Amino acid sequence: MILMCIFIIQAIWIYIDEFAGKELDVEVIFKFLLYNTPRLVPLVLPLTVLLASIMTFGNFSEQYELAAMKSAGISLNRAMRGLVVVNLLLSLGTFYFANNVIPYSEFKIFNLRKNLAKLKPALAITEGIFNDMGQSNIKVRRKYGENNRFLEDVIIHKKNANQINHIVIKADRGELRGEEFDQGLQLILYDGYRYEEIKNKKKSQRKEDFPHARVAFEKYTMNIDLSEFNQVDFSEEKFKNTYKMQNINQLKLSIDSLETKYATEVSGFTSSFYNRTGVTNIKNNSNKGENINYTNYKEYLSNYDSNVQLQITSQAISSIDNQKKTLTNQKNTFFYREKVIALHSLLFHDKYALGFIPLILFFVGAPLGAIIRKGGFGLPVVFALGIFLSYHFFGQFTKNWAEDGSVSTFFGTWLPSFILLPFGVYLTIRSTADKDIINLDLVLDPIRSLIQKGIAILKTNKKTAS
Repeated sequence: MILMCIFIIQAIWIYIDEFAGKELDVEVIFKFLLYNTPRLVPLVLPLTVLLASIMTFGNFSEQYELAAMKSAGISLNRAMRGLVVVNLLLSLGTFYFANNVIPYSEFKIFNLRKNLAKLKPALAITEGIFNDMGQSNIKVRRKYGENNRFLEDVIIHKKNANQINHIVIKADRGELRGEEFDQGLQLILYDGYRYEEIKNKKKSQRKEDFPHARVAFEKYTMNIDLSEFNQVDFSEEKFKNTYKMQNINQLKLSIDSLETKYATEVSGFTSSFYNRTGVTNIKNNSNKGENINYTNYKEYLSNYDSNVQLQITSQAISSIDNQKKTLTNQKNTFFYREKVIALHSLLFHDKYALGFIPLILFFVGAPLGAIIRKGGFGLPVVFALGIFLSYHFFGQFTKNWAEDGSVSTFFGTWLPSFILLPFGVYLTIRSTADKDIINLDLVLDPIRSLIQKGIAILKTNKKTAS
């Protein structure tokens, strides 16, 4: 629960921009944090299992309870047996959670964020850019004064019922007033002009001939109605098809569909590109279907005048440049298609890997705690964070490699677990035999012997020299 609270606070800082200034109810914010909580389980659960294992068995070893167990004939493996069963059940529960609960939470939070994006604070006008405020787009150069309600160098584009801009208002100064217009924003402009393009009903009239109206003003008051603009239904859920919302069966279907579509695109592009190169024309124009091999293009060009030679060469270079651009653009398109497939496949394998990682980290944490013989929140936290961060960051690296196609998605997902598993087996063997993690004598003894031999040789040389 402590770790979950820490990560929830981190999520609040990440999404604070989506909350600020929107006057949201506490219920909406609570729903957002509740839906975001399952997404944190892949981070919190492995660290929780690792830290709890190190703390528990470290405390057993520190209080000599493991020694008492061994003296009673209970080995470390037997002491871990009950917790192995617990972690097996936890692994099954984690797999079910990753396959059912997390996709549902992704569905809920994705739609909630889409609805939050529709809300904008009534007085939030950012300097230097156009801000969409109902039926108007407002841009100011500078805001100043109390609550930034005074504006400088104001430009407003007003839209009509057809969402077409025919009115432009420009003023030197402006002032925001919200208390006199409860359902929106009251904007008072000073020293400016109002430009309006008058649309003529004659369809034959050119746009250049449309009449324009220009009006100068010293004070101009605008009421911008935002009542309808801020009415957002947070229960609306129309986005249902992102890959993070899918379970294993749905991911299988999506991967198969994407791979089939990708193969069709590659085949179609290969055929069309081959035809565009003109190779088929050369084959069709050859005698009796024989292929023509132009081994010496200079000899071929010598049959034409210099002007024709220049024209043929220019056309060939232009054709090659166009084909290279086509290949470059299509390469980027295919890379995007491959990355989308890789993301689906990574998520598919990650659901299984998430189910195994609690059991693997238990076999790392339990014997490690027995070896270091420290419980509590001191040294165990240091070891747990070090191991978990190494596992997490290495896992992110391998997943990035898999997204780029450098390695397979299976390898990118499972490699961190394949590295941790033998490490846990090694620690279990060392802990069962009451040995440290590494036998330093095997490393230090050869070094000591070399140093002693060197000292003896130096002493011998000194005596010989004297």
